[in-house]
Amino acid sequence: MISNKMVGFVQNNSAIRAMFEEGKRLASIYGKENVYDFSLGNPNVPAPDAVADAIRDILANEDSLMVHGYMSNVGYEDVRTTIAESLNKRFGTSFTMKNLIMTVGAASGLNVIFKTLLNPGDEVIAFSPYFVEYNAYVTNYDGILKEVPCKAPEFVPDPKQLEAAITKKTRAVIINNPNNPTGVVYPVSVIEEIAKVLEAKQKELGTDIYLISDEPYRELVYADAVVPYLPKYYRNTIVGYSFSKSLSLPGERIGYLVIPSEISDFEQIYSAAAIATRILGYVNAPSLMQRVVAKVIEEKTDVAYYDRNRKTLYEMLTGLGFDCVKPEGAFYLWMKTPMEDEKEFCDMAKEYHIILVPGSSFKCSGYVRIAYCVSHETILRSEEAWKQLAEKTLKK
Repeated sequence: MISNKMVGFVQNNSAIRAMFEEGKRLASIYGKENVYDFSLGNPNVPAPDAVADAIRDILANEDSLMVHGYMSNVGYEDVRTTIAESLNKRFGTSFTMKNLIMTVGAASGLNVIFKTLLNPGDEVIAFSPYFVEYNAYVTNYDGILKEVPCKAPEFVPDPKQLEAAITKKTRAVIINNPNNPTGVVYPVSVIEEIAKVLEAKQKELGTDIYLISDEPYRELVYADAVVPYLPKYYRNTIVGYSFSKSLSLPGERIGYLVIPSEISDFEQIYSAAAIATRILGYVNAPSLMQRVVAKVIEEKTDVAYYDRNRKTLYEMLTGLGFDCVKPEGAFYLWMKTPMEDEKEFCDMAKEYHIILVPGSSFKCSGYVRIAYCVSHETILRSEEAWKQLAEKTLKK
């Protein structure tokens, strides 16, 4: 028998992956070109050429024993220094290598910090809709995830609702900006209000409340959208970052935590997080990829590619009569379903070989997430299928 905790995790297995597998099944029957799989946030833009160049250079010129060996739990000193200097240049911060911990992507970074901070019964607040696996991460350490819903159609956090949700047990608040699944970018004004609420509640309750900034989509923003850097607005902020989207490296699992010196109990938290990487079995972030990202720290993915997809899909769907939130960041489009049961809509979409993820997977029913990190040709080819789906589901 598996553990009771794993029973729950298995029952709530990610709908995103389930829909991805369904897309593969349909592709095997009807042909990949005839299935329009918008389920998985898997970058469709190749990694910059500089990544392959860096790998070749490292393997040819750096000490093999060092490149493929163990290092400090928290990562190579020179890599952490390079990243800290890049952040300081971009955001006017004053980080050093002693504020950085290299992680196995953003997911491991979140697990490391939850392992570090949470006691049984501690609460973590997330703004819904949110990435489905947050709940699994928090409950894995016997914490409790509390949801504060973001109202349609803006889908930005309401600081007053956050204030009402905070209790003596609140240990952390997690923000994903740009947001998965909505594509919304939370503006500076909202972040400032959230910071004020947290500062006031810390004083009122006599506790420390940590703001965890989950930032895998930071670099994917469009037009004039600006993503606030949270440590500049709230002292007790910890940042989790991944190069999965910014450099199209999701399979390489490389990212980092920023733990600013200004946070409460900095030395204790930093030391505990370093040990948590070993307790959780990560040991250290992938050695070769640490060296690679330090060499390509200034590289960017082709945001214009995603922007073209964003515009094409948004104009196509709204033109057909669907109600969509126009994305400002990430590579997801959040669409209201014509019927209340979005799972029914997803089933109907499958009849036309369109694969979507139901909003209930993100704790927000009545919507679907459409990942447009696909080829532009896939979006164009899907238009007829969308037209047929609109004719079947939209009220005339």
